[in-house]
Amino acid sequence: MKQSIFSNEKSNKPSSKGKGELPTAVSLFAGSGGMDVGFSKEGFDVVWANDIDHWACETYKLNFGNHIVEADIADVDIKTIPKVDIILGGFPCQDFSMIWKRGGINTERGNLYRYFVKIIEAKQPKMFVAENVKGLLTANGGKAVKQIVDDFTKTGYNVQLNKVNFADYGTPQLRERVLIIGTRKDLGKEFVMPSKTHTPDTYITAGQALKGVESVPYNNEHQNIMPKTRELLKLIPPGGNFTDVPKDSPYYVRGMISHVYRRLHPDKPSKTIIAGGGGGTWGYHYKELRPLTNRERARLFGYPDDFMFVGSITEVRRQIGNSVAPIGIQPIARAIKAYLRSVNVR
Repeated sequence: MKQSIFSNEKSNKPSSKGKGELPTAVSLFAGSGGMDVGFSKEGFDVVWANDIDHWACETYKLNFGNHIVEADIADVDIKTIPKVDIILGGFPCQDFSMIWKRGGINTERGNLYRYFVKIIEAKQPKMFVAENVKGLLTANGGKAVKQIVDDFTKTGYNVQLNKVNFADYGTPQLRERVLIIGTRKDLGKEFVMPSKTHTPDTYITAGQALKGVESVPYNNEHQNIMPKTRELLKLIPPGGNFTDVPKDSPYYVRGMISHVYRRLHPDKPSKTIIAGGGGGTWGYHYKELRPLTNRERARLFGYPDDFMFVGSITEVRRQIGNSVAPIGIQPIARAIKAYLRSVNVR
């Protein structure tokens, strides 16, 4: 029988202060801090962070401290960023997404990665980790990812692309992403991605992830739902979506796509949780006829229960949906820490 990854520990909050001689990190495009949770739990000292979103920064401050700078990365003075062992970041991904219309590196948002590159060039950390959607691999006919890798490589790094499904690393969600990992060339040693911790037979399920979630007092508000939506959900079985609605049903609407009105299946991982979108994109409970609460969404990313989000239901949903899955990045952070211990170059 599978065991739940979620414990009843009194406190699971990450802490990035007072850790002594532990590896140090800077977090760019930090959001609410999903990647930072995973790295902090493996002993990294996140000493500086940045994001432009006000509510994400408020969430970050509440859970980590005041070392996050709320500002457009284009306005940040690079001289104020400390030198560290590793720089982390998930540069904006909407322009590379498989769901939305993609502009890739031809858009202003798609070009924000260049600030990441400038900071890497200036600070020369031992490593960097950049996370993005899998659509990055095919954006602009494959030219986007080639340009991004070339730009990072020119700053003095060996760069590897890793297509990752975070379910393979213990996340109760099928979340495919790209990790761009760079190691400084003078380190003279290749970083090897850790072996997968889970297989499709041992994936953590949505049912496991949501066990006992109703008792969590934070970010667990239920949203109002229209009677029509309740009737529509009755036609969709657990694990199903809008395509299960019969075409002769009064609730059937032409032109819907399959990620709309997705219901969880209790015995399978969740499908990808997204950050935005209107009614039908919220993700729906497998048993109850309602959207997921934000705490349930957070469980499907592996956030600890005492990690509190700040903002409206919509703002919090966006923060969670834009996150790196904390529990999925943690085994990779563990391998990175071992790698950094194995190299002695400053």
